[in-house]
Amino acid sequence: MWANVLVTALAPVIWGSTYIVTTEVLPPDRPLTAAVLRALPAGVLLTLAVRRMPQPREWGRLVVLAALNIGFFQALLFVAAYRLPGGLAAVLGAIQPLLVMGIAWALDGHRPRGVAIGAGVLGVIGMAALLLTPNASWDPIGIAAALIGAACMAAGTFLAQRWRPDMPVLAFTGWQLLGGGLLLAPAAWAFDPPTPALTASQVFGYAYLSIFGALLAYALWFRGIARLSPVAASSLALLSPLTAVILGWALLGQAVTGQSLVGIVTVLGSVLAVQWAANPKRSHIDAHRPQNAGPLKALMRCESFSADPRS
Repeated sequence: MWANVLVTALAPVIWGSTYIVTTEVLPPDRPLTAAVLRALPAGVLLTLAVRRMPQPREWGRLVVLAALNIGFFQALLFVAAYRLPGGLAAVLGAIQPLLVMGIAWALDGHRPRGVAIGAGVLGVIGMAALLLTPNASWDPIGIAAALIGAACMAAGTFLAQRWRPDMPVLAFTGWQLLGGGLLLAPAAWAFDPPTPALTASQVFGYAYLSIFGALLAYALWFRGIARLSPVAASSLALLSPLTAVILGWALLGQAVTGQSLVGIVTVLGSVLAVQWAANPKRSHIDAHRPQNAGPLKALMRCESFSADPRS
């Protein structure tokens, strides 16, 4: 189980680099354009490479998942980012594991363990200590966007695990990215200014976001959702803002206070506690299983979601 946790954790760690690439490399004030150029090319590449058409019964579910995980989530994420301080947006997004617990309880009758609930609350507290400042502005539209975006991602994470289709993980990822990118394209055309002539570094930035931030990261994410519980997977998303803070400190010289260090430790403790609470039995089972050969080999084999999630 822990090998799958570490592989899946690479996805939010990669997403944590999005902030520094966006602010330091990309043209400013074009958030939806960045979201489209991140999702759409990656979706086209994956669907062309895998050449696996969904079954007729799978189309409806893929459209819903593409909207929740990519289209709606990305649009709401950028609305929140532009209207709220980054710290407040991240703190509101940190409720995602708690939302997944509530969805699983409401739809599947899986009552969360007290340890998992406590760890989820601890994650929100740790994120607040890490990122929240006293002068944060509480814009109602931004707050609503952040909360609805977290709910979309929580529902998408839960449903992606519940609706695991009989298709390779790369195909499942590609169709969601393609659908989400197509949903975002009209909004980018309507609301973002035209994209200027791009420099070489800006082209590299968009390519990085598409290849690593979308194609690789989402493939690892959906692979992990098939093997971990939705609650365990959603808690790993807390590693994204944590990575952004560490990169800002290491590459941009941004200050890290004692309170921030406490927040980092608290968030990491929350993530580990949720993993243990969500998969207590799998930890013992996986300790006696041969470990898989790693994320790249697994993805190159285009493993199917119909496989045993414990493998």
